Order: sequence, then C-alpha cells, then structure tokens
Amino acid sequence: MEKEAVEHIRIKKIRSKEISFEEDLLACEEPLEILIKLPGTSEHTAPKTISITMRTPGADSDLALGFLFTEGILTDFSQVAKVAEGNNSTLVTLKSAETVDLSKLERHFYTSSSCGVCGKTSIDFLRLAPKWKSVSTDWKVSSEVLQTLPAKLRDQQAVFERTGGLHAAALFSNSGELLQLCEDIGRHNALDKLIGQAFQNDTLPLEKYLLLLSGRASFELIQKAVMAGIPMVAAVGAPSNLAVELAKEFNISLIGFLKRHGFNIYNEGNCIEI
Repeated sequence: MEKEAVEHIRIKKIRSKEISFEEDLLACEEPLEILIKLPGTSEHTAPKTISITMRTPGADSDLALGFLFTEGILTDFSQVAKVAEGNNSTLVTLKSAETVDLSKLERHFYTSSSCGVCGKTSIDFLRLAPKWKSVSTDWKVSSEVLQTLPAKLRDQQAVFERTGGLHAAALFSNSGELLQLCEDIGRHNALDKLIGQAFQNDTLPLEKYLLLLSGRASFELIQKAVMAGIPMVAAVGAPSNLAVELAKEFNISLIGFLKRHGFNIYNEGNCIEI
C-alpha cells in the first residue's frame, strides 16, 4: 500500500492569549533505500545499496531513477529491466552489467532531506558527468511571463498547501504553461522525481522547458539541471555562488528571487527576453 505524504496530528495552538486544540497536518519524512541488482547474480545475492535518502513517500520509482541518472550511474532507461518498490526501498534491476560503470557503485551515498549532495562527491566529478555538454535552444521567455510563474507554482502545490512543509520543482513552457510538478520535503528529491519521470518517458534532454524551484538554487540542483539538459533555471529564493559558477560554465540562464514584481539575473544565457 502506498504511504501517505501527510500525517494528522493534534496540536495546541497559541494565538495571543487564547489557547485551542486543533488538528494539523505534517509533511511525512521517511528514509528511502535505493538498491541496484546486477544481472547474473543469484536470488540469494543481496542487491547493492546505492543511496539512503530522507524523502516524502510517493513517486519512489521516479526518485530512484532520477537519482541514478543524475549521478551518472544510469544513462538510458533501456538499461533497466525492472523497478520494484518495497517498504521504504526501491530496487532497480539492470539488464546488463556491461552498460553500467560499476566503479560508481562502490560509493555509498547518504543524503538528508535538506542538503542532498553533502560532500559525497567532488565538484570535478560533477562537472565531468553531464551527458549533454551543451544544449541548444531556439526559444526565449519574457520577463512578463516569468513573473507569473511563482503564483502558478504555488496554486498547484497541493501538499504544501496542506502542510506548508514541502519543496517543489516544476517544468514550464516559455509561454508560462505549467507542464509537470513534483513535491518533496527535500528540494533535490523533488527535482529527481521530475527528472526520473522524463528518464522513463524518454523525453530527455528537457531542452524545451524552464525549471522553477520553490526555494533556493544550490550547486546540486544546477548540476541536476545540467544532467537533464535544462537550459534555464528560475528560483524563488537565492542561488549559491557555486550554482552561479556552474550555470555560467554550462550557459544556463539562471534567475533568483523570482517574484511577481521582478527578479535577479545571475547568468543571462540565451533564454531570457527582457
């Protein structure tokens, strides 16, 4: 049975000098173990643990596949024989060991819901990993359209509306149409879920779309955007210095502090029409 993304709880609410007892909703946070099973191993051979990440339950297969792709472990969905969701685990069985860089399976990853990368690998590795070194775009998005996006994102954040506790990653067209949205307590998980769907649907690279993040833009999120071939990233919050550096290196249009009254451009790239 699929686990719930929210949990009901009774709380004591203080407002000025008044006290009341009410029902509240919390965003759920549970560990997800991502495992890989290589072909040719017996049924008694334990699969390889690749990552344990704290996430909001739901779309676990998308999260696992998005993580494996953005880490450079998988490059194409044709490498996957089967994906099986268990109790706080997702097992990815591969068709052939020959198509996977087995050295990457030797690293053990533990990621929290807040930090994701947490020093688990080097910046040099992340810069060498992208499948698409550059993405050509023939579209632009106007500043008027950009300033409408945060409200559209917020309107579709169903679990955030109920709990106030989830991040979101969403794909938009350059006309401002919201095409896909994923939520999670971890911002990197939300993006992995989004990219994992595209990975399974064979719609990578996502060169026709812009990515909107509900919070800040960290280095890891820009790295995932590079891996997915996304040419433009807009964030409601601030970018980090390494995020800006990576956006410039891969010519990604990067916007921060996107609000309905304006935004900051940290790297113009090719996608912004002012």
